[in-house]
Amino acid sequence: MKKQLFWVYTGIVLAMIFWALSFIWFKMANKYYPPVTIVMSRLILSSVLLFLFTKATGTLQELQKKDRWAIVILTLFNPFLYFIGESYGLTYVSSTTGAVIISTIPIFTPFAAHYFLKEKLSLMNYLGIFFSFAGVLLILYHPGGWEASWKGVMFLLFAVFCAVAYTILLSKLSFRYNALSLITWQNSLGALLFIPLFLWIDLPALPSGIWSWPHFRPILELAVFASSFSFVLFAVGIKFIGAARTNIFSNIIPVFTAVFAFFLLKESLTPQKVAGILIVIGGLFLSQAHSSFFKRVMNRISGIPFQE
Repeated sequence: MKKQLFWVYTGIVLAMIFWALSFIWFKMANKYYPPVTIVMSRLILSSVLLFLFTKATGTLQELQKKDRWAIVILTLFNPFLYFIGESYGLTYVSSTTGAVIISTIPIFTPFAAHYFLKEKLSLMNYLGIFFSFAGVLLILYHPGGWEASWKGVMFLLFAVFCAVAYTILLSKLSFRYNALSLITWQNSLGALLFIPLFLWIDLPALPSGIWSWPHFRPILELAVFASSFSFVLFAVGIKFIGAARTNIFSNIIPVFTAVFAFFLLKESLTPQKVAGILIVIGGLFLSQAHSSFFKRVMNRISGIPFQE
């Protein structure tokens, strides 16, 4: 049993590492490809891999007719609008800053649940958002002014908003479908939504010969590891130790991202940034530990974070 749990926890940590690396891989791919091209290619490849895996394992559930429009609306929020916000945001800010802002999604979810679902808020919810907001400001600010582009920050906050809306809408569908099925259908439909944008915005401006292996490899890594393999590992973790305990691991994603960005992208990692990251993570733990809505939703779905 201990040996089995060791491999389960190893798989969960690997999933967190891959999701942390997704911010690095995007920055690498973004040197050669515009955001829509990256996301569309990533979703197409991921959809094929997840479809083959879920069909082979018998875990793919067919969509009921009454739920098809609900899936369309969910897909508009995530991955379509979410990835527009995240991808264009990461074009303007560092991977570390992007990871930290995206990691605040669980903090804002209880506030949306309070407004739309009349969920109660605790003191820890307010403390969590206060500390995390202070941590983000500490990361963004340096003595000479604001380090990050506010255009990038606004795109990322838009992604956070879409992710929160997605979570609220997902709470009902999660009773009827497993997480891998929802991700498979959403990624497939999301890829279809991005194709017209690709044909209209990106394709006319793409230079010939850009689809070489060194350029395309980060997109393949995003599709295989961040958008596919990680979800399988995370789902296994949910099965063995539960959604709430597994989801807590997502709080370390910004730390992994900061370390990888320092070594792979040569991004600065000052003591001020380290302190900001730790404050954000502390706020995340405070908010999740006492969030009844977040606990309930994570126990009913896979607890998958939004760093696809």
